[in-house]
Amino acid sequence: MEIAIGIVVVLGFAALFLLATARTRAATGRLSRETRRADSSDLAPGAEPQPVPGADVEPLDDAARARADDSRRAAAGGSLVPAGETGVVRYEPVDEEELGVTRRQFFNRGILTSLGLATGTFGVASLAFLWPSTGGGFGDVVTVGSIGDIEDKLASKEPFYNAGARTYIQAYPKADAKKAEKVYDSRLIPGMEAGFVALYQKCPHLGCRVPWCQSSQWFECPCHGSKYNRVGEKKGGPAPRGMDRFVIAINGNDLIVDTSEPLQGPPIGTDTTGQGQEGAPCV
Repeated sequence: MEIAIGIVVVLGFAALFLLATARTRAATGRLSRETRRADSSDLAPGAEPQPVPGADVEPLDDAARARADDSRRAAAGGSLVPAGETGVVRYEPVDEEELGVTRRQFFNRGILTSLGLATGTFGVASLAFLWPSTGGGFGDVVTVGSIGDIEDKLASKEPFYNAGARTYIQAYPKADAKKAEKVYDSRLIPGMEAGFVALYQKCPHLGCRVPWCQSSQWFECPCHGSKYNRVGEKKGGPAPRGMDRFVIAINGNDLIVDTSEPLQGPPIGTDTTGQGQEGAPCV
């Protein structure tokens, strides 16, 4: 639905742009209403010019009147008689390229070009925003890193964090996988047997991001004080359960996390690893 709305908006801007361009092209080369009115009021050949009220007009002698009549006849015939010549000069239309564009035309075209560029940029940006992402970001299957890089980070007694997956990768004791079978979703057990657990960074209480406390070796939420052990099992605070988690798969040397479906964390009282607080708390 959002994609359809975006396409309709882009087509509407394009139609307005084409309409404005067509009106400008249609108006180019036409005489204005004032010019046509002035042309239609020209005196016919031989007619006496009317004096302008309030202006001093000197009467024309016969020679000047004859020259004026010759000029009007020549203009009416589409040709001019140069001084000193008696032949008729053929009218040559002015080349549009030689004439160039007027200042008004230049500004009009500049404005329309700018409008077209702005409309096109907006349309492309709207489609890019509305078009669904096919990349491996959060909500999709994400390759969080290589097994070697993850194990190097875990060796420093810190979890491996991947911002794109919003996930902490933490070590899970393989020997405790049997205990986990009684509590956890069966889809999580293969990852635990491989020695890893993927924890969703969001606190199950009110959704704050739960940071890692290096001194206590626990996850401690700064918002309301909920605390979880190294593998995300609840140890204290108002959280209703342990940290939610994702299914893990190993492809060659890469660890892959499926973030499309967070699985609920273990219930209160779950303690499959027996890991207690190892130092001063951060919260």
